[in-house]
Amino acid sequence: MELKQKMIGVLTSGGDAPGMNAVVRSVVRSALYKNIRVLGIRRGYTGLLNQDVFEMNLRSVSDTLQRGGTILYTARCPEFKYDEGVERGREACEKMGIDGLVVIGGDGSFRGARDLSLKGVPCIGIPGTIDNDIASSDYTIGFDTALNTVMDMVDKLRDTSQSHDRCSIVEVMGRHCGDIALYAGIACGAVAILLPEVPFTIESIVEKMQRTLRTGKKHFIIVVAEGVTSANGMGDVHEIARQIQERTGVESRATVLGHVQRGGIPTARERVLASEMGFRAVELLEQGIGNRVVVSRNNKIVDLDILEALNMKKEFNHRLFEIADAISI
Repeated sequence: MELKQKMIGVLTSGGDAPGMNAVVRSVVRSALYKNIRVLGIRRGYTGLLNQDVFEMNLRSVSDTLQRGGTILYTARCPEFKYDEGVERGREACEKMGIDGLVVIGGDGSFRGARDLSLKGVPCIGIPGTIDNDIASSDYTIGFDTALNTVMDMVDKLRDTSQSHDRCSIVEVMGRHCGDIALYAGIACGAVAILLPEVPFTIESIVEKMQRTLRTGKKHFIIVVAEGVTSANGMGDVHEIARQIQERTGVESRATVLGHVQRGGIPTARERVLASEMGFRAVELLEQGIGNRVVVSRNNKIVDLDILEALNMKKEFNHRLFEIADAISI
C-alpha cells in the first residue's frame, strides 16, 4: 500500500517583519527537498479559516530572499482567540489534508498554534516580529533589519541636527519592549534613550543635556520607544520635544519614524537566521512533532514547548542600558 505524501501549510500572522519571506522560502525549499508538499496560506489564520491557499513549488519562492514584507500577506484573526475559531481551523486542515503548520509571527500567533496543536494539528512557531519581544528567543526575525533602518534614518537626522545645533527626538516602535530604541540609541550615539522598562523624568534628561552642553556639544539625539509616553503617564513625543526646548533653550524637533521600520531589505543576519529556523521547523513536522517554537538561544537554533516559551518573561538588558548611559556624554 502506497503511503500518503505528507503535506504541510505555512502562514504569516500578526505584524509583518523583514525576513518573513526568507523563512517561507526556507520552509518551502526544505519541505520539497524532503518530498513534502507545501500549501501557502494567505493572510494568516483568517486565510486558514477561509481556505485561501495555493500549492507552492520551488519557483514560488524565487527571488523572495531579499524582499521585505510577506508574500503570503498577513492579518489578525479575532476568531482564533476562541475555541470555535480554532475548531474551524482544525476542520479546515483536515479538509485540505494539511498534516502540520508552520506559523511565523509573535506571541499571539503562537497561542493559536498551541491551541491548534492541542486539537491534533502539529504546529511549529517561528518568531517573526521587529520588536524583539519574544522572551524565548534572543533575536526575532525582523529585529536586525528594523534596527538598521532606524540607525540609517537617525544618522540622516543627525546631519541636519548638527547643522542647526538642534535636538532631534526620534520615536521608534516598541510599545512594551524597548529593544529597538535601546540598540539603536547606542548605535547612533543618543544622549538619552527613553524606554518603557525604565522610569524617567524630563528633569533628568534636561540635567544630562545641560552637563553635555557645558562640554561644548551643541546638538543632540534622543531616541524614544513608542510605549514610553503611556508607561510614564506623559504627553506624546512632540510634548517631550516642547518641554526640552523650553527648559534647555535648545531648538528641539520630534520625528516619528512609524511603519517605515517594518519594511526594507532583510539583513544578512536575518536571512541566515530565517533559513536555519525554517529548516528546523520542517524537520520537526517531518517527524510529526508539534506544539514547538523554534528560537535562537545562545547563538544556537533550538526548539521549546510553546506553552513553556509563552510563559517566559522578557528580561531587560540593564547592563546594556548602563553602558548606553555611561558613554552618551
